Amino acid sequence: MKKIILSLIAILLVSTSAFAQDIQLNRPQEPLKPYSYYSEDITFKNKQADIHLAGTLTLPSREGVFPAVILISGSGPQNRNEELAGHKPFLVLSDYLTKNGFAVLRYDDRGTALSQGDFKRATSVDLATDVESAVAYLKTRKEINPAKIGLIGHSEGGLLAPQVAVKSRDVAFIVMLGGPGIPGDEILLIQQRLIAEASGTNEEEIKGTEIVNRKIFNLVKKSSDIGQLKKNLRSSLKKILTENPDLKRADDTKDDEFINLQIDTYATPWMQYFIKYNPVSTLKKVKIPVLALNGEKDLQITPKENLKAIKKALEKAKNKHVTIKELPGLNHLFQESDTGAPQEYQRIEQTYSPTVLKEVSDWLHLQIK
Repeated sequence: MKKIILSLIAILLVSTSAFAQDIQLNRPQEPLKPYSYYSEDITFKNKQADIHLAGTLTLPSREGVFPAVILISGSGPQNRNEELAGHKPFLVLSDYLTKNGFAVLRYDDRGTALSQGDFKRATSVDLATDVESAVAYLKTRKEINPAKIGLIGHSEGGLLAPQVAVKSRDVAFIVMLGGPGIPGDEILLIQQRLIAEASGTNEEEIKGTEIVNRKIFNLVKKSSDIGQLKKNLRSSLKKILTENPDLKRADDTKDDEFINLQIDTYATPWMQYFIKYNPVSTLKKVKIPVLALNGEKDLQITPKENLKAIKKALEKAKNKHVTIKELPGLNHLFQESDTGAPQEYQRIEQTYSPTVLKEVSDWLHLQIK
């Protein structure tokens, strides 16, 4: 394992800071005020967590009764626009859907921007209760048709949407945009390899990182206590580094810095849950209409493995209202891309492929007939 570079793997939505650039890029799809529809900043309460969440509700017009969708962001603390890599995907998506007749609720994740709560202590289960609270809020609005409320989840949001759907009779349909269909540890291993390959990392380095990550994931999967997990990770990583003195770390970090960074990443409630969770356990219970889309060049939630698992699970549910598509040339953010590598996200001017916007809107219209 000599000269192998150990590095953190990307998790679902890559941190925008990793690709920050000191250049201004054009974002032609972002809508400009004044909007041609009604937009209202709102708050709603998650009674279970005793927190208020802040968001924006857009309506095709101030008066009327409309079908509605709730946008659920990917992993990590995201604001209501799911802002990352210089893009605002949920602003573009909500604008398009509102102009096509749908009320859209998007909100800041707990502990982010104007929303209350502690994101660092939350698992996907906790975040799902925020979505449930958003559904409950929409039911209080006279402008919303309570029988036509759906969920649109991107990345981890595509994991949360089915969880909420199997618990709530108030969800009429769900859209999974690059949503997971396989266990978290498998997602991360595939993701790490593909992103590393796209970045030009050699096979020896990739295999070395994979060996370390498998050991980390096994410790996480066996753990039930965060404190003990931290001790186990520290002991295991120290042993790996001691037995392999020629190992290099990304950015030439020192051993203690590298170990602490790994512990901060993996010894968290969110990661512990994500690595252990298999989405199939929930998907096989989903009976309502589902649209699952993935980009062909998605390196984070890969279409081959995840769409296959989603399809199989929904077949077990005997769900006859399923549309699953792999869309050519698109990455994890559903941009038209060259390689699909996260490093491209910020450089691409397009925020959302028009093909995806139309696919989602057309499918939603079929659900509200």
